[in-house]
Amino acid sequence: MAPPLLILRDIQLTFGGTPLLTGADLSVSEGERLCLVGRNGSGKSTLLKIAAGIVEADKGERFFQPGRTIRYLPQEPDLSAYATTLDYVNEGLAPGDDPYRGQYLLDVLGLTGKEDPKALSGGEARRAALARTLAPEPDVLLLDEPTNHLDLPAIEWLESELKSLKSAMVIISHDRRFLENLSRATVWIDRGQSRRMDRSFAHFEEWRDQVLEQEELDHQKLAAKIKREEHWMTYGVTARRKRNMRRVRELSDLRKQYRDHRGPQGTAKLSATDAEASGKLVIEAKSITKTYGERSIVGGFSSRIQRGDRVGFVGANGAGKTTLLKMLTGELEPDTGSVRLGTNLEMVTLDQKRENLDPNDTLSSVLTGGRGDTVVIGEETKHVIGYMKDFLFSPEQARTPVGVLSGGERARLMLARALANKSNLMVLDEPTNDLDLETLDLLQELLADYPGTALIVSHDRDFLDRVATSVIVSEGDGKWQEYAGGYSDMLAQRGEGVTARKTEKAEKQAALKRKDGLAGEKPAAAKPAAKSKLSFTQQHLLKTLPKTIEDIEKKLAKLQGEMNDPSLYTKNPDKFAKLSAEIAKLTEEKHAAEEQWLELEMLKEEMEG
Repeated sequence: MAPPLLILRDIQLTFGGTPLLTGADLSVSEGERLCLVGRNGSGKSTLLKIAAGIVEADKGERFFQPGRTIRYLPQEPDLSAYATTLDYVNEGLAPGDDPYRGQYLLDVLGLTGKEDPKALSGGEARRAALARTLAPEPDVLLLDEPTNHLDLPAIEWLESELKSLKSAMVIISHDRRFLENLSRATVWIDRGQSRRMDRSFAHFEEWRDQVLEQEELDHQKLAAKIKREEHWMTYGVTARRKRNMRRVRELSDLRKQYRDHRGPQGTAKLSATDAEASGKLVIEAKSITKTYGERSIVGGFSSRIQRGDRVGFVGANGAGKTTLLKMLTGELEPDTGSVRLGTNLEMVTLDQKRENLDPNDTLSSVLTGGRGDTVVIGEETKHVIGYMKDFLFSPEQARTPVGVLSGGERARLMLARALANKSNLMVLDEPTNDLDLETLDLLQELLADYPGTALIVSHDRDFLDRVATSVIVSEGDGKWQEYAGGYSDMLAQRGEGVTARKTEKAEKQAALKRKDGLAGEKPAAAKPAAKSKLSFTQQHLLKTLPKTIEDIEKKLAKLQGEMNDPSLYTKNPDKFAKLSAEIAKLTEEKHAAEEQWLELEMLKEEMEG
């Protein structure tokens, strides 16, 4: 078995006096696909940065095979030093990488490469960072929330793209379906430690519950053992003093072990503040339309939404989900058609565009509205510290500025603020972004028990399958269609998923092609005369390169055989490093020879016409 490409061993890290990682391990072998899971704040992103060599651990060992390549996708990329997005992407390429792959990836992700990084939205910057990370096709990919800000077509394209790569991968994501489709092993970061399961994320929750149940059982056994020892110390038959002192020390160790035990982090207590029931009919839309310029956003859409419905809205970015939602909730007038809202509606909106949070505001100020230290929850009041605890915030965070909170903490803060308001109609815009799996489960339970109506914009297929009673999908050209059930039900009825919206650039190119077709073919521009045959040197290389490649492959096989000794790294690290460097050098030579032979073969075919 080949040695791992990347090893982290006994990683320890403390932030501000609080231990974050207390002995985490990570091992990534050739072609492995790992998902890294854990609660918000458990240290997943930090461990990934340590793996990438960006953050240095207080203690522990990091090894990465010499001559191999590694690329890291950050959650918040910095493009400020670059003139265009293409410059940013191409700067991540190494000699020998495909120079056109960066532009291809930018096109697929909806960017042109000419964008000024200073004018990019957070989502556009993330897509540019994704193109930069994938372009070199490295040996190891470290991806932190790669699906954030991507729409469904882009997420499904990314799944397909990652499956086609030979790179080893470590992925952090809140998207269950994405992890289930890609992962082959799971590493769980819990209370500073790491646990590994060599199965996909689909089996994680069952495994996690078994681990926690066994841990609780062991903790109860420890408590019972301490009780027995204490009884012996008090009432047991007096033994030799030496034996007594040994048992006293053992009892002290048991008590310390029991005292130092860190149980699993609690779960957030999510509950919506109910208003009086709305009327049975919540929203009725009849043939509503909305057009911007020559583009139809919504064309002739009709729907009846009843009390208790959970309606999902899906479509490519820019398809018009927000516009349709605003028309249905009365915030925006349709060009034609009508929208009738039901009686006694009290609406609350969860806007996941967290720029609406002032980064200088404190956590308690956001929840109280800057008024004292109590939160108004419907008709009741609650101290802000108690309400914070319901959403897994510690009392010490009350004065913490919003700007230093993690993405998951800001997501929970937005939920806490929204759920404090009375409502019987919830409008949720990407509610799953950055939430950990346990909080996602609670949000799903909340929506299942919510007596009102919910309108949900989401790119999370698993979440829609679990909560939606129907899904409204963009069919393109302003057409919207409603399907009963969740995302998978829509897929079965429709026969295909959400398709990407044509960009303005693509539409113009298609129009030009149609115009050229009508006008007839233009005469081809005169080409310079080509050579009639290969030069003597080129002919010689074309004959000898296959033998050169074969010789390199034999050398590589011999070196790899020596590297396959699993104890080599421990017994002789110097030899291991030397072999790794030789393998990397020969691999580069092989790739260069293969590319040169391919170019010459293509040139020969072109000349022979």
